[in-house]
Amino acid sequence: MTEIADSGYGRQFVDFYDQLFPGGAAAEPAVAYLAGLHPGGGAPTLELGVGTGRIALPLADRVGEIVGVDSSPEMLDALRAALAERPRPVTPVHGDIRHWSDERRYGLVYCICGTLSMLLDPQEQQRVVQAAAARLAPGGLLVVETHNPQFALAVLNQGRARDSFFVPYPGQDTGLLSYSTIDVANGIWHLAHIWISEGRSRIASELSRLTTPDEVDGYAEHAGLVRVARHSDWAGNEFTGAEPMYVTVYRAPGDR
Repeated sequence: MTEIADSGYGRQFVDFYDQLFPGGAAAEPAVAYLAGLHPGGGAPTLELGVGTGRIALPLADRVGEIVGVDSSPEMLDALRAALAERPRPVTPVHGDIRHWSDERRYGLVYCICGTLSMLLDPQEQQRVVQAAAARLAPGGLLVVETHNPQFALAVLNQGRARDSFFVPYPGQDTGLLSYSTIDVANGIWHLAHIWISEGRSRIASELSRLTTPDEVDGYAEHAGLVRVARHSDWAGNEFTGAEPMYVTVYRAPGDR
């Protein structure tokens, strides 16, 4: 049986993840974008890194069945709790996105919110894209969203190896204080966070690999996919290289 590696991200963040990355109106642009790419006809959708279901739950209301894979038991428990409160056609699966597989073909696969970059080895990132491509139906689409390295270096860290910044959130005495360290030589980004909510604090940290658009394109090309679009956000704006994130769409060979 294949071991399911878990970085511990879910254990650290699950209690306040939905405050950091709220659903509802905040998630609507991503949900609408993904729904617009879905081929229809009852084709299932696959999310790699489903988390608490922030995207999968509202998207399932529009496109139908979604299989959501995540390595974090804690995140999946939160998703199951949401499904118990309001059932929707979302199937939580405890799995490793680097080599997760089943016998189905999906019209849409997506891996977003920097999930791909949480894998620190380029070969492991390649495996994720390869696994995603293997699950696509002919003409199916893969969507990848992750951080723009240039923004992290030049804007967040202001060109420095170490910096800190505070982001206020709705609510009394609520916000995120982050200590950012970038290992430029190896492209590794370490963020140590203090989450403050109504005067109480929690500590969490994360590691990610600053992954360039050209690298993701290379993974997709190696997996037999063709790039069809790249945007700076879920509104479909042009990516100029200066934005915090980038969203790329790739197509599998064949007709839908």
